[in-house]
Amino acid sequence: MENLSHYKRSQRLIYITEYFLSHPSQQIQLRYFIDLFQVSKSTISEDVSLIRDVFEDKGCGTIRAEVGASGGLYYQPHLLGQERRRFIRDVQFALTNRQRILPGNYISLDDILEDPYLLNQAARLIADYYNVSEIDAVMTVETNGVALAVMVAHYLRVKCVIARRDSKDTVGPTISINYVSGSHQEVRKMELPKNSLQADMKVLIVDDFLRNGGTIQGLTALLAEFNCKVAGICLFAENSGQYTMDLPAYDALFNVQLAYNKTKGHYELQAEPGEMLSF
Repeated sequence: MENLSHYKRSQRLIYITEYFLSHPSQQIQLRYFIDLFQVSKSTISEDVSLIRDVFEDKGCGTIRAEVGASGGLYYQPHLLGQERRRFIRDVQFALTNRQRILPGNYISLDDILEDPYLLNQAARLIADYYNVSEIDAVMTVETNGVALAVMVAHYLRVKCVIARRDSKDTVGPTISINYVSGSHQEVRKMELPKNSLQADMKVLIVDDFLRNGGTIQGLTALLAEFNCKVAGICLFAENSGQYTMDLPAYDALFNVQLAYNKTKGHYELQAEPGEMLSF
């Protein structure tokens, strides 16, 4: 193991902070830091306590300790206070300040979900919301929800599986289902390699946008083929009132609606935070 006993306390604090931030939801033994810096348990405990206080004061997370033989320290990301308000404000501005209503009243979120800052903050919120659940994997379907799902899986420290619509993109035997695309009212296929998931795994479904619910129904049906359980369903945004299918319970960060502006003579988007942002 590397020896950093020459570090001053200020350097030690920076190292420990960075280590927690880069290892979210991962068990970290106190002994690791004790051996690394060659200091006492009480010294490291004081360092961790100081870092925890700053995290909680900033609203960016907490460090929780679990006792017992398999216990350890865990960094759990949060997004609270000013940072949460800024995220909500930035997304609402982005949703309503740009012409993103496409022909057929489709709503484009591509630029928002390609913004690294907004993507990272959204993933922190989703991971924090579902952190109390037992989750073994995060699942989405290509392509728009992939980046968000990967980031959520990172913060939950679980695997991310991506259902494909084209068997050319998969290797080896697969399990597939057909589903009705609500947006296009046509039958489509999605599939996963057989070794992607194990029976009884608890899976969080993450996707970019809920229009008519066809994709969500397809993903839940695919999980049923693997004998897996749906631990939750989370969308970046939903088009309130537009879905027509019977859907299981789900959560959304934002609700968007099309509203006709009589003065301007065209539709505009209205965006409000979803219920999960009030937790």
